[in-house]
Amino acid sequence: MLKYSKINNKKMIRITIIILSIVVLMLISNYTRSVSKPKISNIMNDSKINNDNPNISDIMVKTMDSKDVSLSEYKGKVLMIVNVASLCGNTPQYEGLERIYEKYKDKGFEILAFPCNDFGGQEPGTNEEIKDFCTSKYKVTFTLFDKIKVLGDDKSTLYARLIQTEPAGDVKWNFEKFLIDKNGNVVSRFKSKIKPEDTEITTVIENLLIQ
Repeated sequence: MLKYSKINNKKMIRITIIILSIVVLMLISNYTRSVSKPKISNIMNDSKINNDNPNISDIMVKTMDSKDVSLSEYKGKVLMIVNVASLCGNTPQYEGLERIYEKYKDKGFEILAFPCNDFGGQEPGTNEEIKDFCTSKYKVTFTLFDKIKVLGDDKSTLYARLIQTEPAGDVKWNFEKFLIDKNGNVVSRFKSKIKPEDTEITTVIENLLIQ
């Protein structure tokens, strides 16, 4: 009887060890899964952030000829949107703008220029005067739009949307540049001092054109 009891105890110990081993393995497995979940979540969150870029496709703008244009008409094009002025220290950037327009326009690139008088009163002229200045002095061939406001409560709907792009906040000066992908999403913004032909800008343009 005593011998049988010892054998039975040994079996119980073995069974207990096996059960404990199984429990430990299950705990390790569950821990591993719980650790990996945040990584998946982070990837999803990053993707969501990328998809939250402002989209301008539903916005209407007006050309210098008072024609209403929906920006959805530019679907499939890569856009640069820039606020311009005729009496600014950055005004010579018109030359660089025209050069990159000539370089990329046949690949699906457009520049949409919006005159603005918000900064130092440096765009006081009428649409006709602005157009004459740009075409005669800088041989501009890209599209010039109706003069707009980019600051204050009466800023244009377009710029209210554009300035949501990181780093979010109002445009600081003339010739700030925004790049828009083929689906109307605002993907980049560049300060006024960054010239149109800077590789920082042209690299983004070229990447967007091949997407």
